[in-house]
Amino acid sequence: MSLWVEVNDKMQHGYRYERVCEEGKNFSADFEPQLTPSQMLEMGVFGGKYMTDCRNEFPSNWFQNAKLSPEGKRADMNYYGVLAGKPLSYWKAKGWIYDNDPRGWFQWYCRYYSGRRIEGEDERQIKRWKQMRRHLAQLRKNCDPDDFFCRPRQRQALLQWAYFCD
Repeated sequence: MSLWVEVNDKMQHGYRYERVCEEGKNFSADFEPQLTPSQMLEMGVFGGKYMTDCRNEFPSNWFQNAKLSPEGKRADMNYYGVLAGKPLSYWKAKGWIYDNDPRGWFQWYCRYYSGRRIEGEDERQIKRWKQMRRHLAQLRKNCDPDDFFCRPRQRQALLQWAYFCD
């Protein structure tokens, strides 16, 4: 299986990559996200702003029930009703943005889920994903399991890394 994808959107022009795996298959053994990109978009992530100009790159069914806000980030578009996370400029300053994925981790995950593989970068992003588990431990330590409203920003941040803690 091999399919070439050319990307032309607001943040990338003429970028090409190859999908070498079936969608949702052949993940690294130590990468087990709880949510698919489609599920994340439907639940509400990144204030609805994240994927508004690059829908052509991914399957249309990912967007059938997605909460999107082309006019800008909105807390009410997020599952927990709060904004969570730092702006892209912060991530760039930290050196966490890979040139081929200028939108960050979620863009990498969408492309990985779609079948793209990049040696080295995949391992780096999976390591970052694993580091988010510390927030799960903090929720378990500090929140009653039935308290949906305990630490909503932390819960939203986890959701944006394909962890669901309800």
